[in-house]
Amino acid sequence: MDLHDLLDQVDDGQTFLRFARALAEDRAAASPEGTDWQNDTIESFLECAVAWAEASDFGISQGLVASNPWRQFAVFLYCGKIYE
Repeated sequence: MDLHDLLDQVDDGQTFLRFARALAEDRAAASPEGTDWQNDTIESFLECAVAWAEASDFGISQGLVASNPWRQFAVFLYCGKIYE
């Protein structure tokens, strides 16, 4: 199952951990050339995840619902990967 599918399924602690494991595996498999990881240090990863959360009201302005904090945090982690 791909990372986006796992992200879409996050709705509790178990599905969050499944997504987090897959995200870690995705990072471990990323090669320096051609990677889709925008942030390659923990500092830039967290900085961009926080920037996304602040810009989107933790995803509320993008349609995430506050009643599913597991999904909000999974998207937070995913945005650490892709947000610039």
